[in-house]
Amino acid sequence: MNLRPLHDRVIVKRVENETKTASGIVIPDSAAEKPDQGEVLAVGPGKKNDKGELGAMAVKVGDRVLFGKYSGQTVKVDGDELLVMKEEDLFAVVEK
Repeated sequence: MNLRPLHDRVIVKRVENETKTASGIVIPDSAAEKPDQGEVLAVGPGKKNDKGELGAMAVKVGDRVLFGKYSGQTVKVDGDELLVMKEEDLFAVVEK
């Protein structure tokens, strides 16, 4: 899979949430919410400013990011479900 996002878009793969609570209760798939974290797989070149210069992207490939439940556009590539979203739709980078 070779995807190259355009402009200030990023491609994110959702990271699965825990399926068991701290007390050991297993959460069934039907009751689980969509994860709101993911790993950045690809980053576009950036957004042009008023002068036509490319602004640097704040995220890079491999970053773990937080985003809204309904952020981005879901696409399927090689059987994987990925999200394509603008950088401004990301809330934060999760530091390790």
